[in-house]
Amino acid sequence: MKVLGLGNALVDVLVQLENEKVIHHFKFPKGGMQLIGVNDIPDLNDHIQLLTSVMKSGGSAANTIHGLASLGTKCGFSGKVGKDELGDFYIEDLESADVKLYINRSDISTGRAYTLITPDTERTFATYLGAAVELSVHDLEAVNFDDFDLIHIEGYLVQNTSLVEESMKIARHKGLKISLDLASYNVVEANRDFLLKVIPNYVDIVFANEEEAKAYTGANPHDALAIIAKQCSVSIVKIGKEGSLIQAEGAKYKIDSIPSKVLDTTGAGDQYAAGFLHGFVRNLNYEKCGKIGTLLAGKVIEHYGARIPYDLWESILQKVDAITQS
Repeated sequence: MKVLGLGNALVDVLVQLENEKVIHHFKFPKGGMQLIGVNDIPDLNDHIQLLTSVMKSGGSAANTIHGLASLGTKCGFSGKVGKDELGDFYIEDLESADVKLYINRSDISTGRAYTLITPDTERTFATYLGAAVELSVHDLEAVNFDDFDLIHIEGYLVQNTSLVEESMKIARHKGLKISLDLASYNVVEANRDFLLKVIPNYVDIVFANEEEAKAYTGANPHDALAIIAKQCSVSIVKIGKEGSLIQAEGAKYKIDSIPSKVLDTTGAGDQYAAGFLHGFVRNLNYEKCGKIGTLLAGKVIEHYGARIPYDLWESILQKVDAITQS
């Protein structure tokens, strides 16, 4: 089975903060995501220019797709970037991972997500959507869905309700499974009514962390898991160092986390989704899917950024094979 990702095509700028002053100065919601405008970028750059930073291609769905491709799953990605050097960088990076691209280009500059990492390893996102926000229903070509069996949509897109709903309608018509990552608690809070509409009608798999699950259901992780499970086929609630909860086909699973030296939690949810979906499209049982997701999440948090370093994949693939064969 092949997986298509749909999301905001953003270049990640990972910044290690020495304290929380930058977050407080800009009044960003710690642990959440705040949209910023192009006029905010110079001021933010001034505040972080002397700090350690790394630039990579990213966006939630693209991170998941990159993880899936690294595991050997055939993947594609649809998004929008600018006609600029950052756009070229973005395309070349995903193509190097053997991801089939359906990228539209815009006269607006490529979007970027500043990932502000505080000393407690929490990450806060300041996101300039740029060209990514121009992705619309007019960019969707139904024929591009034909090569795939599942579409993975990032929750950050739900603010574009027409795009998300139309992509789900096309996917359903084409017979694709649909997975949705809720992405951020404040995005869920702002778009809860829309999510309550589309999840029961279209979505097969929902990924949420405990804050997102609470924002959506108002309940604790275990109760939220059950509530979401009534609306879709597979409900997943990630509970940080306690692991994750899965409910599907009337059964519940508790997947423990693996020992990790946490450096940066950026991408943990994206990589968990990659591991889970890798198992799902291979018809592995839900416990094995959860274990593969947990493995990837546990590895990515030991490094800065939302991607697992290239030199770790050989040992990870061996562990994935062991889980698959167990």
